[in-house]
Order: sequence, then C-alpha cells, then structure tokens
Amino acid sequence: MEIQVFNYSKVFTNRLVGTFRMVLQKVVEEGHVEVTDTLIDDNNSAIQTSISIEIRYQAQDGTVGTWSDKEFLETPGLRPEGDGRCPLETDSLLPGLRQSFDHGAGKGVFSAMKLGKVRPTKDDHRKQDEPAVLEAEDLDRKAMRLGGGLDPDTISLASVTAVTTNVSNKRSKPDIKMEPSAGRPMDYQVSVTIIEARQLVGLNMDPVVCVEVGEEKKYTSMKESTNCPYYNEYFVFDFHVPPDVMFDKIIKLSVIHSKNLLRSGTLVGSFKMDVGTVYTQPEHQFYHKWAILSDPEDLTAGLKGYLKCDIAVVGKGDNIKTPHKANETDEDDIEGNLLLPDGVPPERQWARFYIKIYRAEGLPRMNTSIMANVKKALIGENKDLVDPYVQVVFAGQKGKTSVQKSSYEPLWNEQIIFTEMFPPLCKRIKVQIRDSDKVNDVAIGTHFIDLRKISNEGDKGYLPTFGPAWVNMYGSTRNYTLMDEHQELNEGLGEGVSFRARLLMSLAVEILDTSNPEINSSTEVQVEQATSVADNCTGKMEEFFLFGAFLEATMIDRKIGDKPINFEVTIGNYGNQIDGMAKPVLRRKKEGGDGDEEESELLQNSSEDEGGEDGEMVSVSSSQPMKPLVTDRNYFHLPYFEKKPCIYIKSWWQDQRRRLYNANIMDKIADKLVSAGRGGRQPGIHAADPFRRRFVTLADKDQHHSSRTRLDRERLKSCMRELENMGQQATTLRSQVKKNTMKDKLKLVQNFLQKLRFLADEPQHTIPDIFIWMISNNKRIAYARVPSKDILYSIVDEEMGKDCAKVKTVFLKLPGKRGFGPAGWTVQAKMEIYLWLGLNKQRKDFLSGLPCGFEEKKIARGQNLPSFPPISLLYTKKQVFQLRAHMYQARSLFAADSSGLSDPFARVFFTSQSQCTEVLNETLCPTWDQLLVFDNVELYGEAHEMRDDPPIIVIEIYDQDTVGKADFMGRTFAKPVVKMSDEQYCPPRFPPQLEYYQIYRGNSTAGDLLAAFELLQIGPGGKSDLPPMDGPTDMDRGPILPVPLGIRPVLSKYRVEILFWGLRDLKRVNLAQVDRPRVDIECAGKGVQSALIQNYKKNPNFSTLVKWFEVDLPENELLHPPLNIRVVDCRAFGRYTLVGSHAVSSLRKFIYRPPDKKAQHWNMTGEIVVNMEPEVPIKKMETMVKLEANSDAVVKVDVSEEEKEKKKKKKKGGGGGGEEVEEEEPDESMLDWWSKYFASIETMKEQLRQQEAAAAEAEEKEEMEIAEGFKGQAKNKEKSKAPKDDKKKKQQSAPELPEKKNKQKIDELKVFNKELEAEFDNFEDWLHTFNLLRGKIGDNDDNATEEERIVGRFKGSMCVYKVPLPDDITKEAGYDPNFGMFQGIPSNDPINVLVRVYIVRATDLHPADINGKADPYIAIKLGKTDIKDKENYISKQLNPVFGKSFDIEATFPMESMLTVAVYDWDLVGTDDLIGETKIDLENRYYSKHRATCGVSQTYSIHGYNVWRDPMKPSQILSKLCKEGKVDGPHFGPGGRVKVANRVFTGPTEIEDENGQKKQTDEHLALSVLRHWEDIPRAGCKLVPEHVETRPLLNPDKPGIEQGRLEMWVDMFPMDMPAPGPATDISPRKPKKYELRVIVWNTDEVILEDDDYFTGEKSSDIFVRGWLKGQQEDKQDTDVHYHSLTGEGNFNWRYIFPFDYLMAEEKIVISKKESMFSWDETEYKIPARLTLQVWDADHFSADDFLGAIELDLNRFPRGAKTSKQCSLEMVTNEAELPMVSIFKQKRVKGWWPFVARDENDELEVTGKVEAELHLLTAEEAEKSPAGLARNEPDPLEKPNRPDTSFIWFLNPLKSIKYLICTRYKWLIIKIVLALLLLIMVALFLYSMPGYMVKKLLGA
Repeated sequence: MEIQVFNYSKVFTNRLVGTFRMVLQKVVEEGHVEVTDTLIDDNNSAIQTSISIEIRYQAQDGTVGTWSDKEFLETPGLRPEGDGRCPLETDSLLPGLRQSFDHGAGKGVFSAMKLGKVRPTKDDHRKQDEPAVLEAEDLDRKAMRLGGGLDPDTISLASVTAVTTNVSNKRSKPDIKMEPSAGRPMDYQVSVTIIEARQLVGLNMDPVVCVEVGEEKKYTSMKESTNCPYYNEYFVFDFHVPPDVMFDKIIKLSVIHSKNLLRSGTLVGSFKMDVGTVYTQPEHQFYHKWAILSDPEDLTAGLKGYLKCDIAVVGKGDNIKTPHKANETDEDDIEGNLLLPDGVPPERQWARFYIKIYRAEGLPRMNTSIMANVKKALIGENKDLVDPYVQVVFAGQKGKTSVQKSSYEPLWNEQIIFTEMFPPLCKRIKVQIRDSDKVNDVAIGTHFIDLRKISNEGDKGYLPTFGPAWVNMYGSTRNYTLMDEHQELNEGLGEGVSFRARLLMSLAVEILDTSNPEINSSTEVQVEQATSVADNCTGKMEEFFLFGAFLEATMIDRKIGDKPINFEVTIGNYGNQIDGMAKPVLRRKKEGGDGDEEESELLQNSSEDEGGEDGEMVSVSSSQPMKPLVTDRNYFHLPYFEKKPCIYIKSWWQDQRRRLYNANIMDKIADKLVSAGRGGRQPGIHAADPFRRRFVTLADKDQHHSSRTRLDRERLKSCMRELENMGQQATTLRSQVKKNTMKDKLKLVQNFLQKLRFLADEPQHTIPDIFIWMISNNKRIAYARVPSKDILYSIVDEEMGKDCAKVKTVFLKLPGKRGFGPAGWTVQAKMEIYLWLGLNKQRKDFLSGLPCGFEEKKIARGQNLPSFPPISLLYTKKQVFQLRAHMYQARSLFAADSSGLSDPFARVFFTSQSQCTEVLNETLCPTWDQLLVFDNVELYGEAHEMRDDPPIIVIEIYDQDTVGKADFMGRTFAKPVVKMSDEQYCPPRFPPQLEYYQIYRGNSTAGDLLAAFELLQIGPGGKSDLPPMDGPTDMDRGPILPVPLGIRPVLSKYRVEILFWGLRDLKRVNLAQVDRPRVDIECAGKGVQSALIQNYKKNPNFSTLVKWFEVDLPENELLHPPLNIRVVDCRAFGRYTLVGSHAVSSLRKFIYRPPDKKAQHWNMTGEIVVNMEPEVPIKKMETMVKLEANSDAVVKVDVSEEEKEKKKKKKKGGGGGGEEVEEEEPDESMLDWWSKYFASIETMKEQLRQQEAAAAEAEEKEEMEIAEGFKGQAKNKEKSKAPKDDKKKKQQSAPELPEKKNKQKIDELKVFNKELEAEFDNFEDWLHTFNLLRGKIGDNDDNATEEERIVGRFKGSMCVYKVPLPDDITKEAGYDPNFGMFQGIPSNDPINVLVRVYIVRATDLHPADINGKADPYIAIKLGKTDIKDKENYISKQLNPVFGKSFDIEATFPMESMLTVAVYDWDLVGTDDLIGETKIDLENRYYSKHRATCGVSQTYSIHGYNVWRDPMKPSQILSKLCKEGKVDGPHFGPGGRVKVANRVFTGPTEIEDENGQKKQTDEHLALSVLRHWEDIPRAGCKLVPEHVETRPLLNPDKPGIEQGRLEMWVDMFPMDMPAPGPATDISPRKPKKYELRVIVWNTDEVILEDDDYFTGEKSSDIFVRGWLKGQQEDKQDTDVHYHSLTGEGNFNWRYIFPFDYLMAEEKIVISKKESMFSWDETEYKIPARLTLQVWDADHFSADDFLGAIELDLNRFPRGAKTSKQCSLEMVTNEAELPMVSIFKQKRVKGWWPFVARDENDELEVTGKVEAELHLLTAEEAEKSPAGLARNEPDPLEKPNRPDTSFIWFLNPLKSIKYLICTRYKWLIIKIVLALLLLIMVALFLYSMPGYMVKKLLGA
C-alpha cells in the first residue's frame, strides 16, 4: 500500500512531500494494525515527517476482522456512510481525491472524499434542529445523509409533487402517475400538400407524385411532358394508433414517370422520413420546404430533382399554426428551404448500416405444454420448441436472419445490411426476435435502437455505433397459454411486464464513396455471414447478488383478497419459477445463459431449499404465500408486522457496471438540478456542479477495459464534453440571472435537464430490469418493474443507484392492456420494499440501509455464516405513533355522477390502517374541515429514522354512490411532519401548515387537496402528553372533529358581488326543456340566488342584475375556496332539477383591490402629446401586425400632407395588391377590397419575417453571451458581427423597397392569423362566460371531451373584495348602489341587431370526397335563421375563395351564437359537414373593445376604402368619452384634439368624389380611436378593421383542425341609422389576355439524324409551344427538313388566349377532370410558357431535343444575337435582369433550349429567336392576327435552302458513301459469311465419298 502526502497549491501543481509504503501481509493475518512511521522522499531517504495510520481488514466472507460500525476512526461522529466500506476498493478513487471540495463544515479529508458524510451519534441528535448553512453541494437530498444537511424544518414539507422534499435517506420517492400511456391508441392526422416539383431529371416526362404514409398510398394527377410540374394537391391520412407505432411510420414521397392504369411507371426519385421527425419539428410541421429526391436503385447518381411540399402531423389537441396562406410570389430559394430538420446537412450521402446479429439467450420456452407433450409422444424426444430468427426494420425496409431450428440459445453470426441516406431521417431501428411457425410467426421480443442515442452529430461527434453488446427484451409474462393476451407487449407496444430474451448484436455505419466504381449500387437489404465475436467481448462474467425485503404490503385490491398471496422477484430469467435459470454450468461458464436442463436441474425455489455443498446458497426468489387481512371495504393488507420476508437471488452477468454507474451519476446531477431548483433558490446549477467534476474523474476509470465498445468510449467523451459545456454555460448563466431574464434562464436550465436525462439513458444494456410480481393462487396479478441501475450498489456514493439500499414505495400495476383506463387507476397493491443489487463479493453491507432494530432469520445451512442472507427479518424495536390527518378541503375534483357533480369523501391510508372523511353531497369542491386521528400506529425501526423518513400517506378520493361501490376519483401522496416524544410542539415545525397536494387520476390531474399531516410519537407518558386538538368553539359537529386552530386558515370578511346577465344554450334535462331556470351561487357555505327567469324561451336574461352576499374567506388568497355556480330548473310543485354546474376554481381574477391613494394622481396632470408622425415605409411594416396580445406596438399610420398633395396631383392610387407596379400606375378605380387584402397579407408576412429574424438575432446574441461568458467579449463580437448582418439585410430589402413604397398608398386592414377572441381575451372584459357542465367525465380519454358535457352557458361576472370599502369609491359621481362595483353596464333587455357576415375564403379544407377534393359551400346559422349557400358551391377545391357577405337580422340575447359551417356538396346523398366555427356575438357586441365594426386605418367617404360604420369617427369618439367618463374630445386649431390629458394630431381635410376639399374632424377623431389604449383609465384597444382566421372543427374528429376560414363580422344596432351597403368582396374575375408568340428562327440545334445516302448529320426541326398547364393546347410549327447546321427558319405565330388573375399571378383554367365529371373544375396555375425543339421522324416517334420554360412574370431578357445566347440564361437566373411580359407587353430575343446529357449535366441543345407579344382581349379584337402564317397580318414564308433531294443530283457520291462509309463493314461481313457457307457445303458434299473410300481401303 502506498500513501503520498502533498503540499497543496492553488496555482501551481501540488508538490510531493513524501511517500509511505507498506506490505499488507500483517494486516491480512491480524485484521487490525496501527503504525507510526516516517515518510521517504523521491530518493528513498527518510525525512522528518512521520505519519500515523490505523488499518483494518475484513475479508468478504467474514473470516477475518469483523468490526463494529462505531469502532473505525474513533473521531466522534465520523464514519463512512452507513457501511464501513472496504478501503481496498477505494484505490480506483485516487484521482478523485486530489480535487477536494470545501465541504459544509470542512471536516478534513473524509468529508472531501465524500466517502464519509457526517452522521451524528444518537445522543448528538438534538443538534439537528439548528438551522444549517446552505452549501452548494448539500442541496442534493439523495446524497445528503443527516449531518450538515438541510434542516428539515426549513423545507416545505409537501411540495407540489405531492411527495415531500424532506431529507430522505432510507426511502425513495414513489412516482405518482400510475397509468401506462405508451400502448394506448390515439388519433393522428398526417396532412401532406404537394405543391410542385423542379429540376426533375429526365427528358420530356409525365410525372406523378405518390405519397405514402405507412401502408397507405395516394397519387396526384399526372402532368404531361414537363420537368417542373405544378400540382398544389392536398392529401390527408387519418390514423388511430399508439404514439410509438405512429412515429415509426415512414412518410415516403416518390415521383413516378408516366404511370397510368396499365403500367406502374418508372421511379424518378424518392424521399423518406419518419413521422416522428416531422412531429418533433416546431409546430409539428414542415411548411413550403423542398424535398431532395434521390434514386434508391442507383447510389452513384446525384439528386433527381426537388419536390416542394408541406407536411404536418397533428395529434389530438395539437393546434398547428399554419403560416398565412398568402400568395407565394417570392421565387423560392430551394437550397435555403430544404425539407430537412435543423442540423442535417443538405448534401446527404449514402451509407451502409451493418447490423450484426450474433446470438441470443434466455428465450422463453415457446410452445404450450400440451403441444410439447404431443410432440414428445410423436417424435419421442424433447427438443427445444422454438425456431427463432431476428427481423430488423429500418426506414421502411425489413431484413431477416436465417431461422435457427429448435434452439433456445440460437447462434446466427449474420449481418443485415441496409443502405440508406445518412444522416437518416428515421429515428429508430426495430430489432425483433421472432419465432418462425408454419401458421404465423409471433414476436418473442422487440427492442428499439434510437439512433440519436448511439451517435452524435456535433463536429466532434461520431457515426452511429453500437456494441457488440447485449440488448434485453421485455414483453408478456412467461407463462405459456395458447392465446397470449399481452402479445402486443412483445411487439414493443407498452411497457414489458417480464424478461423475454437477450440478444447480442452490434451496429456500424460506413459512409459510401459513391464515386468508387466497384460499389454495389443496389439498396436492397442484404444478409450475409459475419465473424463471431470473442466470448469475453461483452465483459467478464461476474456473480451478482440481489437481495430484497418486503417491509409492507398494503392496499391489496379486494378482488384478490380471499386467496393466499405471494411475491416473486426475478432478474432476467433468474428467480423465474416457470423456466428459471441456475448457475451457468461450468462447461459453458463463459457464456452464462440457461444451462441445459440435463446438466442443471431447475431449482424449484422454496424456503426449505438447503444450500448446495460448501455453504453455497440457493436463491430464494419468492415470499411465502400468506392470507391477506381486511383493511377496509376496498383494500386488504398482508400481516407483515414484526416479521418481514426476504428474497435473495444469485445471477451471473457480464460485468458492465460502469455503464450503469455513469448513468447514475448523470441522473444524480439531473436530480440535483431539480431538487435545488425546486427549493426555489436560484436554479440548482451550481448545486450540480461538483457532481459534474466528479463525473469526469470517476467515469474515466475503466476506460481501457477490453469490453469497452466504441460507443462506450465515444459516449463518455461526448458526455464529458456536454458536461464541460454545461458547466461553462452554467457559470455564465449564474452571473447573468436578473429578475427580468429569470424565465429565459430557467428555460435554459430545463434544457440542461433534458439533455442530462437524455445522456443518462444508456443504449447498451447490461443487467436486465428487476420484476416484482404479485401472485395470487398461482395467477400473476400485478407487477412492478425496477430498473437495475436504480438499485445497483457501488462503493462510490455518486455511482450508487438512487434506490439502492433504500426503502422504496412501489405501486403494483396491472399488465398490458388491462392497465388502461379505470382498471389501471386502482392500486393493485402498495409495497414498501428494500432492494440491493451488487457484485456477490461486495455483498457485505447489503442490509445497511434497512431501518435498524432487527434480527436476521436464516435457513439452517447459513445459520452461523455472518454474510449469509436472511430469509426473514424479525423487528424487535417498534415505536408507537398517533397520526393526525387534517383534511381541510379539495377543489376541482372529477365529476363522477351524471349530474356533473360528485359526492366526495377521502380515504386516508397509513401503513395498514385507513379512515374516511364524511361524505359531502353534490360538490366538486368539498370543504371537509375534518381531523382524522389514527391511534396506535406501530412503526418498526429506530426512532430517529422515523423522524426524518416516515412512510408515506396515501389519500384517495372517492365518489359515494347510493348503490354499488364508491367510484375512484383520484389519489395523492403525502409525508407527515414527525414529532418525537422528546421534542417540543412549537414553531417553526409545528403546528404544520396546510398545503396543496395535486390529485392524479391515471396520468391526468384531477384536482387538489388542501391538508396537513402530523405524526406524533406516543412517549412513555402515553397519549396525555400529545398536544391538544382544539377546534373552533362555535361549531359542534358531533363525533366529527374539526381541523384545530393554528392549522385552519385565518379568515376575514369578504363581500362577493355577482352580476347575473343571462343563460344561454341550455340543453334539455331528462328530455324536458328548461323553462324557468335560476342560478345559485355558493362559496364557503354562503351564497345567493338569482332572480327566476320566467320564460327562458322568450328572454333568457335576468331581471335583477346585481346581488351580493358576505362570507368569511381565508386571508391567504391561495387558500380561497372555489365558487360554485349551479343552474336549477324550477318545475311544478316546488320541484327542482339540476341543469348544470360550474366551479370557478380561482377567484384571483375577480378580486378587487382598492387603488392606492398615493399612486392615484400620476395621470391627471400636464398634457402628453401622442406621437403620430408617418414613418419610413419599411418601419411601418414592423408595427403593422401585432402578434402577441401583450406586445404594445402602437400603429402609427397617417398619410402626411405632402403625400396627400402627391395623390391629388397624380390622382392615381398605388399598384394593385401583389401586382408589381406597372409603368402607368393603375387608377384609384382599379383598386378594390382585394387590393387592400393582398397588401395587408404582404405586410403581415413581412412582419412575421422580421419578427423571426429579430428572434433569431436575439437568440444568437444570447447564445454568444453565454458561450463567451464575458460581457466585454460579447460586445466586441457584436460589433464585428453587425456590419455583416447589415449587409445581408440591405441585400434582402433593397429589391423590395421600390415595390413597397408604391404599395404603401393602399390602405390596409389587419389580418389576424387566429380568431379575434384570441387577440382580445375572449371579449371577457366585463362579461364572462361560464360553461355549465353536466354528466360524468368519460373514463376513456378518447371521447371525453369537455364539449360534450357542456349543457349551457351562464353569462355574468363577480367581484370579491374585503369589507368595508374605502369611502371615496362609493362617493364617486353617478355611483348607483344597486350596481355595486358593476357601474355603467348596459341594460340587458332584448335588442335587435343587423349582423353582416363576410366570408373571404377557406384554406386547407379536409378532403371530403374520394378523389381527395371537396366541393365546399357556406352554411350560416344564427337563431332561427339558417342560410345554406348550396347553389354557389365551388367545385373540387380545398382552398376555395368565397368572397361573399350575408345579412342576418337577430335579436340578442335569444340569438347570439353564430355558427359558420363549410359543407361538402354531394350530387347524391346528404352533404357532409367539413367543419364549423362558432362565434359568440353577444360578448363581442357588449365588449369595451367595440367589436361591432372594426375601425379602419383611414377615413374616406368614397372609393374602395369607404367608411363602413353608420357612426362617424367623431360620433364614436364622443360616445366612448361619455361612457368612460373621460373629459373630451376638444378639437383645437391646427389639427389637434385633446382627450383627457392626451393630445393627438392629424390632417383636417378630406376629398369627396369630385376632388373638392372639405374641412373635417374625422381624421383627428379616427387617430384617437386608433390609439384609444393610450387614454388613461377608460382606454382599451379597439378592434381594427380586420380579417380573422378561424379554425374549422368537426365534432366527429374533436380537437383536430379541418381547415381554416377567413372572415369577419360587422354588427349594427337596428335602432341606429342603417349602415350603407355591404363592402363588395366578391372574388376577382380573371382578366382575358392573348399571348402571341412568333418563332422566327432557330440556331445551333443539335443534329440527330444521319442521312441514309450521304451520311451527313442533319435534323428535321420543328418547335412546339404551350402556355396553359397541359399539352392539350400545344401548337407546333411546320417542319424545317434536313437542316445541316442546326439552323431553322419558321416565321410562325402561336396564339394563346388565357384568363389571368393579376393579384395572384396565376392563370385560371376551367375544365372537366374526366369524362365522368359532373362539372368543370377551376385550376390556378403559374403563367409559364414552354417552348420545345423536336426532331421530326416519319415513322418512329419524334425525338425530343430541348426545351425552355419562361415564367411570364419574371424571365431573362432575350439575347440580342444568337452568339450572346448562352446556358447562363437558364442556370444563372439570379444575376440576370428579369422582365415581365405584363409590363413590357412586347419582347424579342434569343433564348437557349436546354436538356440533360448522359451525366445529368445541363447543356444547350439549340437556340430560338422568338417574339412575345401580350394583348388584352379588347386589344386583340381590335388588331387580330392569324395563326401560323395565315391572314390577318400574315408572316412571310421562310427562305429555306432546298437540301433534301441532294442524293438525286449526285448519285455517284451517294453510292460511294453508301458503299465506303455506311455499309462497308456490313458488306465485308456478308462476304466472309458466304465464304464460310461455301466451305461447309463443299465439306458435306465430298464427305460421304471420302468415307467410303477410306473404309474400302482404296
């Protein structure tokens, strides 16, 4: 042994003082040595320094030197934690020692080593309550033993997690969520929009896109002969499957060439990714992204084109914010918008994935016993009855190994090779062992490998690599019946309930070098042999020891309470009673696995098992069966009182503990973050820091072990890097946390946490998980699964599993599907279990964590062996306690009765006792106010352990039913505050505070419980010493004890005022209509009733508006009880029926706090001028669209005088929306509402872009600051970065500026890409809507939407305030005492309103017909009015533009719910609802935001932007001022207006139609309205002129959007002047145009044919052209025959008439889809002219030579001459000047024809000189022109050299050519053949004669 002493230095390296060495032989003999000796220096000479040490040695088998825990290191209070750990094992820790940290009290080396934590001796215990210093590393509860730790009193005893954050040393926290969610099916919808494809490789193709999701396929239509087809088709796939299955489905997009009914077509290229990748994207979608197509058959080929699409995956309840479907005119930057997740490089390479499958072991004995016996009878031998093979599924491809017949331990040694793009867009590889069977193959077990866990994409990352390592597979239980009900568990769905098998495999990836010619270019899955691996490659076989003790088994479900129960614990197949394993037989010791049955008989485990020879123990894996005793009506418990049964199992596994240790360290760091963060002090970053440093030292230890796989090494490196990074970022973070940045920083810490949890999850398995099964009468009932890493022992504290040597509370659950839904919510059993797993040779201290005070009972064989495990523990010490449960109240409980209420009571369980509170009828917010006392609670163990670590209390809430048993409503856990008999009952710990505990029902929350729990030790003096239970004196509740004073909340008097407005939409109750409803309000036992509504049908509003009641409420607002609203219907004979109820769970938003006197006068003095200047146009863009409701962008928009002047001079408005401004600007009269709409959308998109850019910039800056850590550096960086950014921005915005300036003149409206309600807080500024609920909440999550339970709505409000109020409020002028706090509300008498609904358009409708389209029309319903606009349905359109307005007269309050639905028109049968949206008009009408008619941006009295409201702005303004008691408006000279103390400025003149100017105040008034939120007190934002976007929902598919509707609603009261006519928003009609294209000449066309006679290269050229979508309107020139130079002369005119929508830049075509179509479908397609050059052939098909496609809106200007025309014009579009035919009208020039050569490179295949001339239909009529070269305006005939009859004139030359060049070889071949034939003939002719001659010997 060697000890080195160093001189520590902060700055320099530590200097060695001296060394002490000794041989340990003596120690081993004697077990205890004390030595004092001098140290020696480097030269081995003695120095003065001496050292004294004491060494003890204890052999593992206990033969030498056992010592008592107290004796080692006789310093008071210091000893290694809970176990005198064997010092020999600390050698590996040496690296860790050098970094000693400053520990809490700094107690020397040991505290620095973290080996010994300070633990006070028993008498020292009182010190505990002195407040402790909070030290960074002490924040970890888990590592903290009792000493120097947190004072339990300073910690909130029950945090929200419902498990106290008390100092916990012997117990672990249970997890409160019970229900498995993995395997349960959910609704998903995958929507894919295929927009267009570009740059498809191939000549003249007819592409179709196939969209495949999972097994389903859908096809787009076929586009003929184009390489860039435009589809814009939308597909929807609906699924109802579990999430895991869903996210593994592959989405595959493939482009197919010329597919039709008869042939399947050829694949051009495809792209695939899994659904999970899409779902993890922001908003769960890719929007307008380009997918790169590649050909899976040909790896060497490059990309095959791009496909632009949108893909979205929606689960239930996800709402997808689609970017606004505005008209996409911007030329797409393909490279910048690729369909790839962030961080995936655009150039993905092909890679091979090698998955090697070596062997498997521990397979279950598959076939059932009956079959086995039959087989045995027939064959006469007992073979293994399973034929396993492995199937691997990855990226939609499957590979299988061979089948190994009849083998439980199959050896394959095969590799499966997948070829896939890298990085793959599929997250998981599924590896499945299956049993091959003649009938059907079944899965034995499934494992998923997550590629993100076995690779790292960073610059120091690594390719996916795995193993060779074992993976454990879990699935259904191993008891074999013919039908396995849990089969899907074996398929990998849901949590496995038993070990199935383990598989040895590895994975490697190599990136292919596709340029290599030898490469096999197929992507088919290949299977080939692989070399086997060495036996020890996965680690050395070690013997592990698992020990468990059952301390308590309570809450056993009563269904199984009558039969004896036992528990079985298994690890892998060890301990399994059906086909368990024994120790691996020597002959195959290396391998482990289940030895052959002949050689190792299976041991039937029972406690009588004698040990084998040499004291070898035999595993005991199950407890003795025992009969349960009754706890109460629902639950039983097992009588584990003094005697606690134990189990122990020996098992053999490869020793790969390091993997688990590392994971544990990471988990500990993460827990530290959480626990410290939860303590509410600064985020727990620094708490976790020492651990991080520790990880680095520990994890490095066995780096170079032979069994380390590459993944182990790489993961270690990356973990280290991540931790380093986090450490640095955390340090920076701590310096940056300020009040305002707290939220963001917390988010960052959340990220750390997720990253840590992700890193901690070890992909290469080692020891399988432990399963605990409860077996009743030999049936397996319920189980719990404990990960082996959680209970793994290590001598280093940080590496220890979090539950190792601790008492863990485990709730057993039902296996598989049985656990879904309500069945899974009831606890099957609650166990307190103690587990320890470690190497057998380390097992000395396996009992150290148990509560003290027990004797061990062992089986006879192990009686006197100290380290032999006990078979049961007998507790001699017990403490008696009294538990007091102060059950005050619960809120927001689950509705369990059909009335929508419950009759709740709570049942409290502690150890084996239970008690109930009283039942409170018909409430969801019971205030029990009851104290439950549990007397004589006996707890086993030492007293002081109890104090810090009491068992948990389980509280279950039930609904009492008159018949049948009570329904379960939820459960929560708590830990009591413990008082020992020698402690005082005084603050700070006592009396305990009431706390909220979250109640869970399955995985969902189901309310909160307000309660407190205390556990009081009954000392020697008996109960008389306990503190008294003084309840309030004024209440006598008989036997029920109220919660004592000091614990119950302090109350004060509040007044609750209720505003009763009315009831809406009440549904029938028991088939009877509600006629005379009344509302009852109740809060904390007091309440008030509304007036009775005499006739609900006639007027559903209340006659008395405001009522109040007084009530005592707790001072602490958090403890306020909920307020219950109940609506009853008063029937004849004084009967009442409950209609529905609503619980307002938090009164916080209704509490009124009188304003502070001092702060009141801030706003009343001086004038504040509100800035109104018009700003730079681009700036205006920034403020136009306000996206968050909380951002206060003020819209400063006003047209300055100069602009007005300009306008007058020009008298011409700006360009149309979306059009680029033409030379002559369109007249004002050209502008319409749509111009305004499109301009607004442009603005909105600009806005979004800028916001995104700003956000990205902020994020970048943030990241930089964190990374830099130093503000200074960050600033410098910023500076150096800014110029670059600016340049970028300038480049981006420069081209857009001129365009924008022109657009500026169009008045805009506000486009909200959500509902108006979302923007204005549901218009609940003073009138709130409460949904009345009735009926049970459904049990299965699928169909229990709240919507279905709503039976009506109560409208009203409430105000809660302390009484009395200060006087000045009631003394205010005009205060009406009848209205209390609700002053100035309008009357609620019926009112007639004209409702005008504008429907603009719908987007992304869910297809309703088989063809993947819909024929939508609008249906509107309001009260009795029902409008169905069926005649005007829009055929086959998923994005229909309706452009309609509807006027409806309605009477509020009877008709106030507007429903706008989109239906699908069907020729036969009923029309289907696509989706609908509901708008509450009443709230809008009465809202202070004035949502009746939006305020426009400017005021004009004529033109497209005419003022819509019958009230002028000035009238509106004075009305608002009067209502809000605001002083004003005072109009002053010079365009000023003053309201309250704000001054606004603006123009004062207006033009009428004739251009006359008039003075007006309207502009000024309008500018005030647009800034009304700036007005003090009365101000709020007014609704602007707008278009809102509302999601369409379909009740059959709850929660999933079926499309969106853009619309708005205006409302005008009928008693006011009538409004003008509705704004015309009918869709723009396309304008008719005619495009004339003259093809003059071609040049340099490639020559395709060889002349038959002369051999000259020539071509017979003609040019084909078309404009609209397809080729049906194609036009061809005549043929220029036999061009030898590639020159062609045509002088040929095409004429293309077309309809064009300027605003959208689309051509509109209407045509029938097929001969069977009922009506024409309208298509919108981009305006693109296609010209192609062809070579005409007489007999065969014409040859395609080249093409060019010109987008008429932006195409390159033609070259002046043929020479200047080059390939650049096609490839380099970005830098060339572009022209638009719509502006130029006439263009002439040369353009290149291009095609792809063999290597897929573009090349010029010809040039064309053409002239394009665009005319409107009127112009075309005036100056007609003929087609081709016809009249009128004919073109002259081209001058073509006559070369086609040349061979006629020069025959000799032709013949010479024919013989010499063309047919030379043919002639030679024929001559040779003839010669040969003659030879053969001669031979045959002379042969017989010759033979005869020979024979006769002549």
